[in-house]
Amino acid sequence: MEPLKLRRWDSAEHLKTEEDMVLYLQACMEEAGDDAAFIAKALGNVARARGMTQLAKETGLGRESLYKALSGEGNPSFGTILKVMHALGIKLQAQAADPA
Repeated sequence: MEPLKLRRWDSAEHLKTEEDMVLYLQACMEEAGDDAAFIAKALGNVARARGMTQLAKETGLGRESLYKALSGEGNPSFGTILKVMHALGIKLQAQAADPA
């Protein structure tokens, strides 16, 4: 029997449309709870799907800095998150939490 060849899952490969990206981010934000790194990583996946080089130009941030900040291992400033979201055409909206 031939060994099974596996590949690491990359969410960015499956984010093809604007709707895909928004729904993915919404789901990640609901799932993340208080895990800021999870949200940064999800935003990084959307950024990679769009094109990190173009995003770097639009935000004025270095491409390598963006990769690191949005890797889930970095600790991006809120300003960086806002710049990235703005460049991606994504709005951050507040709404009341469901009472638990």
